[in-house]
Amino acid sequence: MTAFRVTERSIATNVLVGLQGNLSRLGDIQQRLSSGKQISKPSDSPTGTVASMQYRGDLAAARQYSRNSDDGLGWLGTADTALSSMMSQVERVRELTLQGISNGAGGSSDARLAIATEVNQVHDATIGLANTRYGDRPIFGGTTTGSAAYDASGNYLGDNGVVQRTVGDNVKVQVANPGPAVFGAGAGQLFKIMSDIATDLQTNPSNLSSDLNRLDTATTTLKAVQSGVGARYNQVTQMQQFANDKVDNLTSQLSDVEDIDLPKTISDMQLQQVAYQAALSAGAKVVQPSLVDFLR
Repeated sequence: MTAFRVTERSIATNVLVGLQGNLSRLGDIQQRLSSGKQISKPSDSPTGTVASMQYRGDLAAARQYSRNSDDGLGWLGTADTALSSMMSQVERVRELTLQGISNGAGGSSDARLAIATEVNQVHDATIGLANTRYGDRPIFGGTTTGSAAYDASGNYLGDNGVVQRTVGDNVKVQVANPGPAVFGAGAGQLFKIMSDIATDLQTNPSNLSSDLNRLDTATTTLKAVQSGVGARYNQVTQMQQFANDKVDNLTSQLSDVEDIDLPKTISDMQLQQVAYQAALSAGAKVVQPSLVDFLR
């Protein structure tokens, strides 16, 4: 059996190592307490670090989906308001057309001229609504970068591009319709029909019945588009709520991984402080008296 000699120096060295370990553990606890986080570097918890990174990535995506939904709701809400106003204008044109049909060719030309004047005013107003913008983009202009979807004569200035927003994992929602899909094109275009009605009121009242049928067809398309806008608005609202709920859930999960348990950490710090004080006391007792003590 081999005997090892124990000296005061070896004892002092072991005491210092123990004290250093106690101080290191105390420092770690104080760092967690001051930062409020369990993980300050990957080595603190490799598995926790991986989970934290995953949660943060998912959290960033969910927040982006929520922001995309906000923007999509802005587009769709603006379109719905514009279409509602336009429907009122179209209904007024229908009433005026019926008045013109009632007057007929034998009616007062002055009366038909007054009706035509109002139809032209509504025509200009609807073109203004068709140029409604969200931000700096016309909502019925497709993906155009121009400031207007239609010119004053009702000619389309945009393109057929589709504006979409990603509001969930692999979920894209169309938030704007190109003008031709809403107001028609060619002879069936809403603005062309209104212009023809105004002209026929003054020059050829017998065509008003045909104009009215064209107007009803355009109105049916307009109603269908507005219904689709409302359906997509509800879909985006639901997706935004889902994204917000996911943000709350992921935030809670991230907190479970990263954040400290405050009462437990305070208790651990107090216990470590007691252990450190005990180690100091024990270290003082193991140091033997030296020759200097006897020379006092």
